Amino acid sequence: VPLVESGGGSVQAGGSLKLSCEVPVYNFDEYGIGWFRQAPGKEREEISCISRDDLYYKDLAKGRFTTSRDIAKNIVYLQMNSLKPEDTAVYFCAAAWGCGGFYRYESWGQGTQVTVSS
Repeated sequence: VPLVESGGGSVQAGGSLKLSCEVPVYNFDEYGIGWFRQAPGKEREEISCISRDDLYYKDLAKGRFTTSRDIAKNIVYLQMNSLKPEDTAVYFCAAAWGCGGFYRYESWGQGTQVTVSS
């Protein structure tokens, strides 16, 4: 499954960014799309997952990040508000057959860099 992230960049603390994950497949609605991030020297963190039947957020995202999807455009979004320097990382999207621990992410995008300055 091809996935292409975009929308990363540099922003000051307190600012916002909206990331996009394009999934150009005919059966987009069948997938769960997860957002992840990885900062230098740190392990990859899961942020959220959205599918036809589910949407959940990990604690790091609650209150500041919002995930949504546009079925007509085959795009999943990650809206990030009130950004902090500790949000600096490479952000990835990934595809699975659903959301939740039962499903394994099998395809990954190339990532997009987000840098938040203080």
